[in-house]
Amino acid sequence: MAKGNFGERLHREREMREVSVEEITGATRIARRYLEALENEDWSKLPGGVFGRGFVRSIARYLGLDEDSLLGEYDLARKSGLPVAPQPPPRPLPRELPRWLPALIVLLVLLGIAAGAVYGWRRYAARRNAQASAAQATANQPAPAGTASAASADGKSLAPDPEEPPLELSISTSAATRVRILADGTLLLDAELGAGENRRFTAREQFEVTAADSSAVLLELNHQTMPPIGTPGASGTIILSRKDLKQASGGTTQP
Repeated sequence: MAKGNFGERLHREREMREVSVEEITGATRIARRYLEALENEDWSKLPGGVFGRGFVRSIARYLGLDEDSLLGEYDLARKSGLPVAPQPPPRPLPRELPRWLPALIVLLVLLGIAAGAVYGWRRYAARRNAQASAAQATANQPAPAGTASAASADGKSLAPDPEEPPLELSISTSAATRVRILADGTLLLDAELGAGENRRFTAREQFEVTAADSSAVLLELNHQTMPPIGTPGASGTIILSRKDLKQASGGTTQP
């Protein structure tokens, strides 16, 4: 695709639907400078990685366009617009490996196994705590009036659907910011995250996410991109649950 086609199409689709820049930035919470950079194909003003793709997906959903098709055009246009980095000359291999190299490799492998075991245990413990908190909260809720402890007609207790998948939250940062995450009322994270970090969390019912810089955080719930937390450059809080998955999958169209 020749340079300029993606930006021209995005601009044309927006004007055909008579949607102003202010309307689309207000609805998607994407900063005006990012929308103008997309229409002008000014890649230097756009964040890299999943953030740029998240902007394109949100705009396509708002305008009623095919998300995958527009993302494909965006990837092709951005790839053709970026300069090709020169390849460094190959470095000659040493003729003889140091004697301590095998021992260092073994030590690094052992450290990697230990780090993986610690990480896996922490994820397992966090998931168990979240499930225990959700079960306790459900048990403490009073039964609705006119029911017999949520029992079925034959006297058996009604239990949640075990086949319903858990909520999985993926958070990525484009700049350093403080992030606080609660899963089903349990605090899972309250720390400063650096630029380019990726974290994943699970919950049964909902997440509450707070960020000091809303524009520095991109959220995906069960692999679906969620709207920005708040106004770019300001702090914000968002609560995500299964209803957000239904809204995201339905999309928004303009007449």
